[in-house]
Amino acid sequence: MKVLLKLMSLTLAGGMMGCGTVPDGPESLSKLADEYWEGQLAANPVSATAIGDRRYDHLLSDLTPERRERDRRRLDGVLQRARAIDPDELGPADQLTRLALVNEVEGDLALLDCGLDDWSVDPLNGPQVSFLNIESFQTVRTVEEGRAMVQRWKAMGPYVAVHVSNLRRSLGEGRVATRDAVLKVIEEIEDLLQQPENEWPLLKPLETPHLDWSSEERAEFDKALRGAVRESVRPAMERYGEFLQEELLPRARPQEKPGIVHIPDGIDCYRNLVRVHTSLDLSPEDIHQTGLDEVSRINAEMERLGERVLGTSDRREILSRLRTDPELYFETSDQVAAKAESALRRAQDAVSDWFGNLPKASCEVTRMKKHEEKHSTIAYYLESTVDGSRPGRYYINTSEPRTRPRYEAEALAYHEAVPGHHLQIALTQELSGLPAFRRYEGVTAFVEGWALYAERLADDMGLYSSDLDRMGMLSYEAWRACRLVVDTGMHAKGWSRQQAIDFMLNNTVLAENNIVNEVDRYIVWPAQALAYKIGQLEILRLRGEAESRLGKRFDIKAFHDTVLGSGAVPLESLRHAVEKYVQSAMLD
Repeated sequence: MKVLLKLMSLTLAGGMMGCGTVPDGPESLSKLADEYWEGQLAANPVSATAIGDRRYDHLLSDLTPERRERDRRRLDGVLQRARAIDPDELGPADQLTRLALVNEVEGDLALLDCGLDDWSVDPLNGPQVSFLNIESFQTVRTVEEGRAMVQRWKAMGPYVAVHVSNLRRSLGEGRVATRDAVLKVIEEIEDLLQQPENEWPLLKPLETPHLDWSSEERAEFDKALRGAVRESVRPAMERYGEFLQEELLPRARPQEKPGIVHIPDGIDCYRNLVRVHTSLDLSPEDIHQTGLDEVSRINAEMERLGERVLGTSDRREILSRLRTDPELYFETSDQVAAKAESALRRAQDAVSDWFGNLPKASCEVTRMKKHEEKHSTIAYYLESTVDGSRPGRYYINTSEPRTRPRYEAEALAYHEAVPGHHLQIALTQELSGLPAFRRYEGVTAFVEGWALYAERLADDMGLYSSDLDRMGMLSYEAWRACRLVVDTGMHAKGWSRQQAIDFMLNNTVLAENNIVNEVDRYIVWPAQALAYKIGQLEILRLRGEAESRLGKRFDIKAFHDTVLGSGAVPLESLRHAVEKYVQSAMLD
């Protein structure tokens, strides 16, 4: 998954990375892949912490233009050296690693060149949210880990200062975020500042007993962490909110101009981002049409199912009843969580009939915290740690339960947990023999395409409790098809924010509050939302072709193990892997 890694380190270990002689052969490729990954960890210390690498716990990112230029030089060096390796001298596995490395670095460079972080104001993953989430995966067990946390918390003030400096510079260049994004972030900051500091997640680590620490060590940690929040984080958030309110908001882009097409060089950036997130050379125009075709197909399927479930095939009536019948919605947050947990258990019981290889890491349902749920999406997945100390987590938004349909909850669980994200990502992390970058990075279209494929696969597996839950599956698929239309509509065709909202209201069953949050997500993360349907369509095409060619020799377990057996590879590489499986099965 080509993750937009927001938090990058204040220092870069090994400043000469990317220099040296041109490597050749598999051993040199392995060293280059390791070197690239070490550079990524050093450049993205919070991500390193999230996967269990604790070497950089004391650092945050350096967002300065100077650091960005050093990163660009490092990545350019890796790319040149990877391209110089002769693929004909490599075995099949190393050929795939070389291709994946080139694809990853090209994507990294494309993201740097677009410079989204320089002007984007992000309600989902900006510092006012992401900082508060760090404590959920940065555990403090030792005195040294406590001191590292204090250093990281202290670094939050300088981080925000540089972020504001970048926003101010970009504003002078005509690159500015949208008004709605700015207003949401202002609201998030105001909500945070209104809370007593003792209730901030950043101080939650103080609740850990640390019985093996001396009383002096516990007191030192308590004083230092509170001081970091009071003297660094809070003032930085106050200044950030003031800047957004006084300088950025008056000049922010209106709802009529949400797309990156309205930013200087925006359309070229968007085309590059399409490549980053899909791994294919697709035009926005073709993607837009694919989305329209898929929406039409899914609507027809929903009308047929609606006749059976609701006694009507009128799509407007179907959408109206699914949106307005209070019996179809949750009443409490506990019900939202319980439904997610029951769906996950059902999937875990059935998964061994459909997959030969299963991950060792477990998965658990976790409720989002209050500071993020208001403007967040309905759910997300956080991978397990390398050492197994934390399982995979399926985060579920349990706020406003009466706006959350019961019939969509199962499809959501199968997407985020099993057989979706958790199964795929945990398996990838556990693959032996893969370079680390292939286990922890990869193509968005593969990761999200698999998760959307998993929603349909769950129907094959008999996991949906009723036809009404299948209606939720169709709603979710329509939602992802709509993304092709509205993302390209806003970022390439100049659609307004309201046009995108209206299109999704007319073609999905999603509640309006979810649609608004989703559209705002597509505005902030251009092209990322294209990955889901593009990837799903490719996996479905490959499965259909394999079934057709192999007939009775087709083995669904073998197919799934093939798809998941090499990590989150570019879709072109996936095609080659499935072709090898088909040819091998034909010889059996």
